[in-house]
Formats: sequence, C-alpha cells, structure tokens
Amino acid sequence: MSEGFRLLPHTADVRFEAWGPTREACLAQAVRAFTATFAEVSGAHPDQRRSVVLDAEQDEQLLLAALDELVFLLDTEDAVPVDVSAERTDGGALLQLWTTSVRVLRSTGAAPKAVSLHGLQFSRENDEWRCSVTLDV
Repeated sequence: MSEGFRLLPHTADVRFEAWGPTREACLAQAVRAFTATFAEVSGAHPDQRRSVVLDAEQDEQLLLAALDELVFLLDTEDAVPVDVSAERTDGGALLQLWTTSVRVLRSTGAAPKAVSLHGLQFSRENDEWRCSVTLDV
C-alpha cells in the first residue's frame, strides 16, 4: 500500500493531502507535507532528534496537535523536521522528529503560522488513512 502527500492549490493559504496504510504512516506524511509547503529538505542533515508525545481522543485532534507542535518549533526554535517516524501509543502517538534549522534550508514559500480548523480531516477511508489540512501562512 502506498503512502505520500501532495500540495493543493489554495487562494491565500497552503493546503495539502496526505495518505498512508496506517494512521501513523499518514501522520508522518502530514509532517513531511507541512515542511514541503515552505522548505526544500532533500539533502538536509538533521542536527537534533526530538521525541513528541501526542495525546488526543479523536484522530483530527491528534493531527492538529502534531501540526501545532511543528508550528511551535518553527516559531520558537527555527526548527524544521527533515525526517520523521510515528508510532501508536495508548491514547495517541509518539513522533520522532529529526530537525535542522530553517536557516540552512532553501525556502520555497511562506512559513505556516497556524493550522486552520476549516476543512481539517483525518480518517480511515477503505484500506487507507487520509488527511486534508489548510495552513495559514
């Protein structure tokens, strides 16, 4: 089963879809899509590993918590994930983020400032997990 993401056209903000065979694979693809909306990470070398524990009762809340954490890291530490893994935990997920400074990456767009709740989706559809996200830039 495949996994991946794609950036979608949007008039003022940035939108993406991500998919994977499991909830955690889809979540990891959403993290990759987040970074791809504003930076080129191919060839980038991480300088720090971060563990992020996410607790959420609903799948959309889990996705929102992950993306809010990425916005926070970018805003407070200029940190951007260049690689990610995700695993299920009781009540949520554990993200392993390998990050580097946004300053060493090639910029491809405006950095996200927030995650929009409008149109936020994260659910299982048939044999795969899919999410749709709009980022405010």
